[in-house]
Amino acid sequence: MSDIATTFTATEAKNWLVEKFAYKLEIPESEIDLHKLFSDFGLDSTETLVLAGEMEQWLGFELPPTAMWYHPNIEKLSTYLVELKDLHERGEL
Repeated sequence: MSDIATTFTATEAKNWLVEKFAYKLEIPESEIDLHKLFSDFGLDSTETLVLAGEMEQWLGFELPPTAMWYHPNIEKLSTYLVELKDLHERGEL
């Protein structure tokens, strides 16, 4: 999924995140735990910033800087991304 995601579900967001984490960690997607804290994946701050930038590019809008802090795993973040998309579409962001 490299195009801007104008519409997506939480499941699609989860799949995108799993794919990115698996690629960056060089492990099979099946080994990515949706409930594991981002900090426990072992990505350094630079890798996390790159991932956030890629996510913004995929989403088509900017994320709040605290998005990954307050939604610290793939399960929570994917749900939050759908909420943000809905706010963005309504012009509330």
